[in-house]
Amino acid sequence: MKDVHTLKKKRKKRWLLVIIAFIMLYAAVIVYQTHKPLPAGLSMEGPIHRVTDADIEFLSDLTYKGKLQDRINQEQMIFDHIYQAIEAARQFVVIDMFLINGYYKTGQSFPPLSRMFIDKLIAQKEKYPDLDMVVITDEINTSYGSHASPELERLKGAGIRTVITNVDALRDSNPLYSAGWRIFVQWFGQSGRGWLPNSMSDKAPDMTLRSYMKLLNAKANHRKVIATEKTLIVPSGNAHDASSYNSNSGFEIKGNIIGDALESEQAVMNLSDSPMQLPTYNRIGQENGDIEVRLLTEGKILNHLRNEITEAKLGDTLWMGMFYLADREVIQLLLQAADRGVQVKLILDPNESAFGNGKIGIPNRPVASELLEKSHNRIEIRWYHTTQEQYHTKLMLVEHEGRAVIQNGSANFTTRNLADLNLETNIEVSAPLTSKLAQDVQRYFLKIWRNDGAEYTLDASSYKDKSIGVKRVLYKLQDWLDFTTF
Repeated sequence: MKDVHTLKKKRKKRWLLVIIAFIMLYAAVIVYQTHKPLPAGLSMEGPIHRVTDADIEFLSDLTYKGKLQDRINQEQMIFDHIYQAIEAARQFVVIDMFLINGYYKTGQSFPPLSRMFIDKLIAQKEKYPDLDMVVITDEINTSYGSHASPELERLKGAGIRTVITNVDALRDSNPLYSAGWRIFVQWFGQSGRGWLPNSMSDKAPDMTLRSYMKLLNAKANHRKVIATEKTLIVPSGNAHDASSYNSNSGFEIKGNIIGDALESEQAVMNLSDSPMQLPTYNRIGQENGDIEVRLLTEGKILNHLRNEITEAKLGDTLWMGMFYLADREVIQLLLQAADRGVQVKLILDPNESAFGNGKIGIPNRPVASELLEKSHNRIEIRWYHTTQEQYHTKLMLVEHEGRAVIQNGSANFTTRNLADLNLETNIEVSAPLTSKLAQDVQRYFLKIWRNDGAEYTLDASSYKDKSIGVKRVLYKLQDWLDFTTF
């Protein structure tokens, strides 16, 4: 009996040691994968370039209801400018775009934006066979390895280089989950015969379980960059059919900042197992102009946001048009700005819809409730009046005395987008308030805030609901656990 008892104790001890060793391994993976060095070239802060009003243009897409009719109207600039840039290119076209696909739910109808985008690239390549074209995108377009992308296959067939970004080298944004995925699942890949309904669309091919498990890491190349030898466009929109009605914004810029964009994209290319060399931009010499522009990626976006909001003072106005506002530091900075007497005006998406799927308003509704409460309504909020589309803009304007500072690009103001987790690209602009560029951005905000000519926005009270307390708890719990898509 004594020997049996001793044997049981030894087994328990072994199991205890195994459990302790596993916990230590799991914890070590979490710590390393959330603090490991970023790959070279990411989190980039480009140099300041000086341009004139003739070298930079503010672009916007707006979907809205007219005041006198229920008909949905659209004003679209972004893809018209992208198509013009592609048609004018003779040396190279480098595109990094998060979503390039035509998937949406049965019963819905959208313009074939992804097909038109691909058609335009192929037509230009056929017209100019020596034109060097590269398209970089995220593996969401292959449902995380479950199937080939029809759009990318067409590009490959036309001799256009394509790259699906390897985001495994990035830090983990859902560490409690991703540590287990890295230890047990990643070694088996994602490809195979799918058997689970596709999360993006019932028209898309089925997904494998391993693809779903990859998806839950919630890591992405979320950039939107279009660079040619003549121009750079950095918008918030995607070449995605179900996103074609979204309201977006962007900048088109000429000059040496094109070279910075190519350097930042080469860093993304270098993440792949077989990195390709991107074309180079022949920089010009002297740069003139009273508008300063700078390219920022990943965590450098937050660094500059912090400075821009902190420098706003009594008498300044801070405008923000945002799809997702959730980062705790940015929220505190906005509250502090309001306390200093800065006029803070936010236009937010109500987070009701995502590609035809209903949402419950997280994170923007609980964040808006918190901002209104803690600022004692000094922060002003209006909701963009969406239908089935999204107010997908990621734009901030700070009006100082005599000068405007603007941020715009792919990055939502969330931890995932600002904390060196996703791949993101923004443009920072500092321009005289008298410049055409600054006035264009001012007019954009004033038009939709005041509902000039259409019902663009709704009062803050329009989305009040009895469950806001529950939503605030859910938002904070998701934020604390890092198990979010924002």
